[in-house]
Amino acid sequence: MSLNIIVLAKQVPDTRNVGKDAMKEDGTINRAALPAIFNPEDLNALEQALRLKDANPGSTVTLLTMGLPRASEIIREAMYRGADAGIVLTDRVLGGADTLATSYSLAQAVKKFGNYDIILGGRQAIDGDTAQVGPQIAEKLGIPQVTYAEEILDLSNGHVTVKRRLENGVETVKAPLPCVVTVNGSAAECRPRNAMRLQKYKYAASTSEKEKLSDELKSLLEKRPYLNIAEWSAAYVDADPQQIGLPGSPTKVKAIENVVFTAKESRCIDNDDAQIEDLVKELIANHTIG
Repeated sequence: MSLNIIVLAKQVPDTRNVGKDAMKEDGTINRAALPAIFNPEDLNALEQALRLKDANPGSTVTLLTMGLPRASEIIREAMYRGADAGIVLTDRVLGGADTLATSYSLAQAVKKFGNYDIILGGRQAIDGDTAQVGPQIAEKLGIPQVTYAEEILDLSNGHVTVKRRLENGVETVKAPLPCVVTVNGSAAECRPRNAMRLQKYKYAASTSEKEKLSDELKSLLEKRPYLNIAEWSAAYVDADPQQIGLPGSPTKVKAIENVVFTAKESRCIDNDDAQIEDLVKELIANHTIG
């Protein structure tokens, strides 16, 4: 059985390198000032998609991302690892979107894509940590959802069986297709780049990138359609202007504060059980712990 698999992915700021210019005055992220990486849990989702592709000959994996035109970088990365194609949903009017507006825009893109069997994505993105976009997309599409997935155990007879990793244990569930599955970071790591695919897709480029290419490379992309990364606008996916970007985002950031924890006092105690017990009782009494 061949499958049409969509993987939702996001190019995110590297939160290990957040500086003073990380936020704009309006409370939105200054993405241009931060190093950009492939959202880690989306790579876990990509691996699950590639495993489905391996098990079902003739299947295709398409990466869908929303962001700046440079987000095509993660599509190439996905192609190097096994994805077949990619779409960048990019438009100035999409900027500043919260999870509600983002999920609406991506759901519109999925509808435009059309025929799909399963949508996979990371549980959450490291720049927001909300874990809301995947489930909201499922709601907007009116299809089932499985969250906290650790492994897809089976996909057959129009259903998918998924192992979920929860806080207090493991759960196995079955859902009808099509559906949305969001994947935990505890799932299998994504396979590395494939050398042959790297050679095949290294010149893949989006519409915005093609404008800067040499005539020779433009000619190459015309001869090899699989190297063309699609760019879709808000208008192309029939998005309502009032439900995208800042107008469609009820969540507003009022202030950003840089918090630095410093020690106000210190105390040294001996390696003595009685002193340790007294200290623990004191910390519980003043609600520092417990």
